[in-house]
Amino acid sequence: MLYHLPLSGGLRGLGLANKSFCVVGWLMSYIEKNLISGETVVFRARLHWIVLAKPVLIACVFAALGITLLIAPFASHPSRDSSVRYTTIAGVICLLIAVIPVISGTTRRSSSEFAVTNKRVILKAGVFQVRTLELFLNKIESVSVDQTLWGRILGYGSIVIHGTGGSAEPFHLISHPLEFRHQVQQQIGSIS
Repeated sequence: MLYHLPLSGGLRGLGLANKSFCVVGWLMSYIEKNLISGETVVFRARLHWIVLAKPVLIACVFAALGITLLIAPFASHPSRDSSVRYTTIAGVICLLIAVIPVISGTTRRSSSEFAVTNKRVILKAGVFQVRTLELFLNKIESVSVDQTLWGRILGYGSIVIHGTGGSAEPFHLISHPLEFRHQVQQQIGSIS
């Protein structure tokens, strides 16, 4: 799927002001690809940076172990026996393993999108197993926010969107959940 995107006037100096470029569809966000005619994004949210805390902690443990395994044999006396080679290989493997949780957490955070538009609420989470919710504003009964003490301090929480028909859809660890709810309520109020 290809999209033509007009370039902004900020590129006039390059002679590209009135040009458009073909962009492969997977480079655009889920929200941009699924906007309906006349729909504009009013508010965006994403997963809070707290989702990276556990992966970074795990990565630090493996990185520390890897660095220790790389440095330890040479700290006492540099020898060239096979144990040093195996220790070095184990250290490099630990450093490579340290990268995996960070990539996983970053991918999880960047692939989740939450938006309020002038017509709908659009939520998408996941990479391989994608979970989406798209509700028209007139089909939303309420939006509730759950925050722990740390969530209040750091600015994250869970939002639960209650649609008509009794469906409740929770999305966890979203940044600025109170502002998200406020924007939904404001848009619902503007269509009434």
